[in-house]
Amino acid sequence: MRAVNAIQQKIVTLPALLSLAAGWRMTGKQIAFTNGCFDILHEGHIFSFSQAAKEADILVVGVNSDRSVKALKGPDRPINHEHSRSLLLANLSLIDAVVVFDEDTPFNLITSLMPDVLVKGGDYTIEQIVGSKEVIANGGRVVINPIVEGFSTSGLIQQIKSSYS
Repeated sequence: MRAVNAIQQKIVTLPALLSLAAGWRMTGKQIAFTNGCFDILHEGHIFSFSQAAKEADILVVGVNSDRSVKALKGPDRPINHEHSRSLLLANLSLIDAVVVFDEDTPFNLITSLMPDVLVKGGDYTIEQIVGSKEVIANGGRVVINPIVEGFSTSGLIQQIKSSYS
């Protein structure tokens, strides 16, 4: 049986997420959190999600709002609006909840949720990852997953633009 109705329910607000998290924790589940723009979903994102999902029982993904993507990436972004990006992520079985945040960083979201594992992809150091100090101070851990070379949203956009010029 397909749980089509459950997909939309995976996209939650911060208050709803905190309520879900309380229930997950009551049953002894650990929560991993990762975040990003996820403007054009690609293989690198899928790898990152699958690695993050291995770190805990529950995977929560924070998605930058359209406003925050513009602030971070420039006026031509995002390509896909926040609801579309969230809906694509909610359709992935390894993601348990998707929450959109409007700030430039997910600091408020991370410190409110206080995940057991904070996961970031890339060439960051733990000190550069927003919320890492707070998660570690709370007894959690931070995991940095490697980037899959050759896959980036900016690279895909550039490739598309050069194909049509």
